[in-house]
Amino acid sequence: MTHTLPALSYAYDALEPHIDTLTMTIHHTKHHQAYVDNLNKAIAGTEAENMDIISLMGSISKFPAAVRNNGGGHYNHTQFWTALQPTAGGAPVGALADAINATFGSVDALKEQMNAAGATRFGSGWAWLGVKDGQLAICSTPNQDNPLMDIAECKCQPIFGIDVWEHAYYLHYQNRRADYLTAIWNLVNWEELNNRFEACK
Repeated sequence: MTHTLPALSYAYDALEPHIDTLTMTIHHTKHHQAYVDNLNKAIAGTEAENMDIISLMGSISKFPAAVRNNGGGHYNHTQFWTALQPTAGGAPVGALADAINATFGSVDALKEQMNAAGATRFGSGWAWLGVKDGQLAICSTPNQDNPLMDIAECKCQPIFGIDVWEHAYYLHYQNRRADYLTAIWNLVNWEELNNRFEACK
């Protein structure tokens, strides 16, 4: 199948001041677009050309690095954009809220552990909140890997990934990754994350 760049449900300036307009514009139209374009080139004429992105992630070990890197980049960014929403943030909702309290004790403890996963990821990568064996779990992956990949050390059904590549924050936050990680929670679409959590159950 041919992969395409998903449209955003909000304008590039809608996540200000937490994510600036220029970063959003470049991140979506340049970085994510490049992952899509390069993925389509890498899978052309191969078995992977007929696979959806989820199936591709689950059998990524069968394919070259270009498919892993660009396929991961496409999947990761697609879930990232839809987990964010202007005027979002606030408190978790529904069954996810109950699971967060049961697993971490509080939403503040969840944020602290997620932020630590992102802050301690050396170089580029992602911090993830996911479901493993019916329980919430936090981990991180390098580069554009994700917990769906059959080669991932960190395996779960992801419901929220935070991009900690420098291109996600450097124009506004420079080397202050921790500040970016703190700010991102002002944009988390908890209703969407709860829907993902419910789907995992």
